[in-house]
Amino acid sequence: MAHPKSRVSKTRKRKRRTHKKLTAPHVAICPTTGEPHLYHRAYEVDGNLYYRGKVLANLEQEED
Repeated sequence: MAHPKSRVSKTRKRKRRTHKKLTAPHVAICPTTGEPHLYHRAYEVDGNLYYRGKVLANLEQEED
């Protein structure tokens, strides 16, 4: 069984963990609608589903 030979100080532990952090997501602005969205994801604006600036589906019409 693994066990530490000596105690790891708070400073040493925190130095090791400095690189473990989240990065902010990359957000793009749609040239067609001007809405912010995540890259490589479809997004909904006013009942329409957009991807890469083009309408994929009209969600209002499909629900009826």
